Amino acid sequence: MARARTGAERYLRDRRADPDYERAYDAARQRIDQIDGIIRALDQRRRSLQLSKAELARRADLRPEVIRRLFSAESPNPTLSTLVALAGALNLEMTAAPLEESRAS
Repeated sequence: MARARTGAERYLRDRRADPDYERAYDAARQRIDQIDGIIRALDQRRRSLQLSKAELARRADLRPEVIRRLFSAESPNPTLSTLVALAGALNLEMTAAPLEESRAS
């Protein structure tokens, strides 16, 4: 049995029928997925080094609440400066890499 759609779900379905909206939605979704992947990789590295969030904050010279929010928020949106500070504290290097051909189009 299919569950009833909420008003928000119906609204989004209807909006996504517009090709311009769908392109914008897909671009936003891709950016969000990239940020989520970076956050997960940083947190995985933190755990593999057995660092507490408080210790990572000290090493990155960031407030502990910044780290807690970053790793627990549903939709984090960190600054590049924060990501670079965390990467450095985790002995990682932030680099830009070309997209795979299938994702670049």
